[in-house]
Amino acid sequence: MAGLDFDAELKQLDATLTSIEKVLDLPSLRKEIAELGEAVAAPDLWDDQANAQKVTSRLSRLESDVDRVTGLRSRVEDVGVLIELAREENDPDSIAEAEKELASVAKLIQSLEVRTLLSGEYDERDALVTIRSGAGGVDAADFAEMLQRMYLRWAERHGHATEVYDTSYAEEAGLKSTTFAVKAPYAYGTLSVESGTHRLVRISPFDNQGRRQTSFAAVEVVPVLEQTDEIDVPDEEIRVDVYRSSGPGGQSVNTTDSAVRLTHIPTGTVVSCQNEKSQLQNKASAMVILKAKLLALKKAEERAHLDSLRGDVQGSWGDQMRNYVLHPYQMVKDLRTLYESGNTTGVFDGEIDDFVEAAIRWRRTGQTVAENN
Repeated sequence: MAGLDFDAELKQLDATLTSIEKVLDLPSLRKEIAELGEAVAAPDLWDDQANAQKVTSRLSRLESDVDRVTGLRSRVEDVGVLIELAREENDPDSIAEAEKELASVAKLIQSLEVRTLLSGEYDERDALVTIRSGAGGVDAADFAEMLQRMYLRWAERHGHATEVYDTSYAEEAGLKSTTFAVKAPYAYGTLSVESGTHRLVRISPFDNQGRRQTSFAAVEVVPVLEQTDEIDVPDEEIRVDVYRSSGPGGQSVNTTDSAVRLTHIPTGTVVSCQNEKSQLQNKASAMVILKAKLLALKKAEERAHLDSLRGDVQGSWGDQMRNYVLHPYQMVKDLRTLYESGNTTGVFDGEIDDFVEAAIRWRRTGQTVAENN
């Protein structure tokens, strides 16, 4: 890489990071951190455990955000020094090292820039992901399991904790449905762009004639609610069914009625949970999922009303959004952003950051257009 290229890239990174610092408003963040620090030091903080957890969580998140930005600023300055040294030494190895570090910093700044686009009401929350097999029989069930693994591997790559709440296994192979949580700051805002219909094209491993099969799976992403969220669900609106867990598991699977299914009668929303051994624990987890889904319904109704007022500028959003083609060629392509990758193995192993980032930018562009109409 020539010196001019280094200079241009470094100048662009500095400009992008400066823009990020303005959007995040670091002085305001530091002021809030100081205020939260005083609250954490209060001797009566844990008298209200729910509030204490909210305060400490918020403090940890803000400190992480500030450390991330200041750390990147330091690395941008350091890479500038590294580039100068590489030039002075005129050593190919030093130049290669400088180029590698510049690329690494650029990738981190790009990811942080995408984070600044997540400003929705619930974007900071954990995410609840539900995957359901669609048309395509056993291939669709297998595809649903492939998608579950893809998202769990994505979370693992980023060090995010996950918890599987419910899994309904298909008879021959794969999953009828699964619901799991991704527990990380901005997990909902990040993964919300994955909602929609996913389509797989491949030679079916379940067809003894080796024919090509098209199958579908639906992905739904909703935010995890906090205790302060106002979603009131009266007991008389919920039907509770208990049943025995199914599928592989420990000693209590298939021996006790520990699994719980909740039905919200007014909306027909059904959720279930069977990951815990205790019926009470499963009911509590199922209630978390139910409230999250009811909140999503409420927000969808509000969004539909606004769309009707502005002319529904994004009427097709959330429909079929990504194709995974394994035959006759290898390609994963997002139909909204047109971003594509020939590394299908990597994608199914959780390498979906580029798809997610492109979709977040695409969604932000659409929101800006809508707000201006």
